Amino acid sequence: MLPNYRNILYATDMTLNSEYAFKHAVMLARTSQAKIHLLHIVPEIDAAFRTYVSTIMGQGMLESFEAKHEEEAHKDLKARLEQFIQDELADRPEDLKNIASIEVVHGDAVAKILMVADKLDADVIVMGTHGKGAITHAFLGSVAEKVLRKTKRPVFVIPIP
Repeated sequence: MLPNYRNILYATDMTLNSEYAFKHAVMLARTSQAKIHLLHIVPEIDAAFRTYVSTIMGQGMLESFEAKHEEEAHKDLKARLEQFIQDELADRPEDLKNIASIEVVHGDAVAKILMVADKLDADVIVMGTHGKGAITHAFLGSVAEKVLRKTKRPVFVIPIP
């Protein structure tokens, strides 16, 4: 029996290549009558850098700053993703009905992609990969590679065109 895609998780880092991968997610949704769930992960700050900034800002100030601005940053990122969708689908507005959700989360990209895929019961994960040269081209982006190794779901990894 052929697979039937109902839920597509599109993971984006908001780079040009992830925009290209979005086109593949849209086409897959269009042909499968599937729903697309967009996910953007705000990465964790490196522990050494976090300690450095915390020292400069003063005891407890970094945590206070993060708590105050995290929700605002997530709203801004979500608005940027909504505008991106409108721009990308301006010539095919009928595809807007396939966008089921937009989620911005904070944490480890691989863990969050796998967690959201499980939560949504995603049938497939679509994501781009970075091409930073001949050597790194032999390997996928570290996030894409780890997702491929750790998931049991199909993953469409879209290389830079």
